[in-house]
Amino acid sequence: MDLSIVIPLYNEVESLNELVSWIERVTEENRYTYEIIFVDDGSTDGSWEKINELGDSNQNIKGISLRKNHGKSAALHIGFKEAKGNVVITMDADLQDNPDEIPELYRMIKEDGYEFVSGWKKKRHDPISKRLPSKFFNKTARIVTGIKLHDFNCGLKAYMNEVIKNIEVYGEMHRYIPVLVRRAGYDKIGEKVVHHRKRKYGKTKFGMDRFIKGFLDLMSITFITKFGKRPMHLFGVIGTIMFILGFVSAL
Repeated sequence: MDLSIVIPLYNEVESLNELVSWIERVTEENRYTYEIIFVDDGSTDGSWEKINELGDSNQNIKGISLRKNHGKSAALHIGFKEAKGNVVITMDADLQDNPDEIPELYRMIKEDGYEFVSGWKKKRHDPISKRLPSKFFNKTARIVTGIKLHDFNCGLKAYMNEVIKNIEVYGEMHRYIPVLVRRAGYDKIGEKVVHHRKRKYGKTKFGMDRFIKGFLDLMSITFITKFGKRPMHLFGVIGTIMFILGFVSAL
């Protein structure tokens, strides 16, 4: 199979018809053999029923239902286990990620030799309450991890299948997938500017609690990846992170 598209979602029933139609057009135009794996993370709005309905009309659609909301990392982890395509692409279900980016992401893996490609939402259409924490997030992640990506948390990413089978995404670690990829021994990491669209339906699931959890996970992964042999160096990073957390909590 050429392509697996893994889509974690929570309460996005309104967008699913349009998203599937868009993906179907792109995959058919490029003659990909493909699967779409929806991981429903405990939705309560009828998303799971819609996924089943869509699957009845397209045998390439597969659905996995979680009984309660476990978070995006858990949903991705489960989707990665099931993915069979040579190239695996992740995207969000809210139509802010553009399926027309799929062919170029696929080409970068298959022809340019990248093992992992991360999308960069250079121009974002999110509210400032989401953009500002993301800027803090990405800048801190670049400094701490040494990985020079502009957008660690973009949902639109592409992987060699081998890569997803050798990383474990947990907690809020979906924000730091580039770190997990490099830690697993894959260093051919690329970046692609992707078109970011305004949310068409529903509302963002982002909250300040996820921002705080993300920083705590950054501390954890930093300790594991960078300070295993130099534990005293950790305290300088902790001081930086705590300063940022204090600043954000005062906003």
